[in-house]
Amino acid sequence: MKNYHLAVGIVTGVLIVFVTLIQLEVALVLIWLIFISGPVLIFWMVWAVLKAPVEIKDSFDKKWYQNH
Repeated sequence: MKNYHLAVGIVTGVLIVFVTLIQLEVALVLIWLIFISGPVLIFWMVWAVLKAPVEIKDSFDKKWYQNH
């Protein structure tokens, strides 16, 4: 598994836990902790995706509307 897959998975999992805790109205301290750390997690995920060593073989002109 590549680094950006791990980052997206962790941030998505934290988001699901966050929303679940809000709906269940439990662990207010944990809700606030996730809320405060959210921007850092999002920045980490975006950085991991943008820095991922993914090679794109198709050009914009070639796959504009993916017409075949």
